[in-house]
Amino acid sequence: MILVIGGARSGKSSYAEKRMKEMQGSLNDVLYIATAIPTDEDMVNRIKRHQQDREKEWYTIEQYKDFQLLETNLNFQNVNHILFDCLTIMITNIMFDYYTDFDNITNEEIEQLERRIKEEILKLIDVCERNKKTLCIVSNEVGFGLVPSYRLGIIFRDIAGRMNQLIASKATEVILVTAGIPLRIK
Repeated sequence: MILVIGGARSGKSSYAEKRMKEMQGSLNDVLYIATAIPTDEDMVNRIKRHQQDREKEWYTIEQYKDFQLLETNLNFQNVNHILFDCLTIMITNIMFDYYTDFDNITNEEIEQLERRIKEEILKLIDVCERNKKTLCIVSNEVGFGLVPSYRLGIIFRDIAGRMNQLIASKATEVILVTAGIPLRIK
């Protein structure tokens, strides 16, 4: 498992795609799991850009949870490499699946939410390990920026930071991308 992590517009997705191209045995040996949901015009444009940059021969699934179901997907079964882009969008989607009022969420609810997110991540890792797939996860490094001034931002940053740590602890390789330059840190 490879974790590719970096700030916004750091080049992490481009780097992860390049790594998958280098690793693939054939042109259609990669399954791209896209986690974004087109919630507004900006997100629609981001999704389009990622789709244009992606290899046309790669299979794509738009999914951010229920990863145990991947085993029933023929495209998953027929590839050796999984590119998951991106973890922090997945976290955001799951957060809003369960809650909308983050100003009044309790600490117990935050802990329950984090457990749900962790369970989904572990399902993804497990299904890839059991099926002997190389998994490359792209994520934003959320700890380099300013401390958010609002509760939702703080909750998101804390959960994302802990999930990045979880994945990094299990990954065989961790690549930090900044200004388009990859730096292997594990």
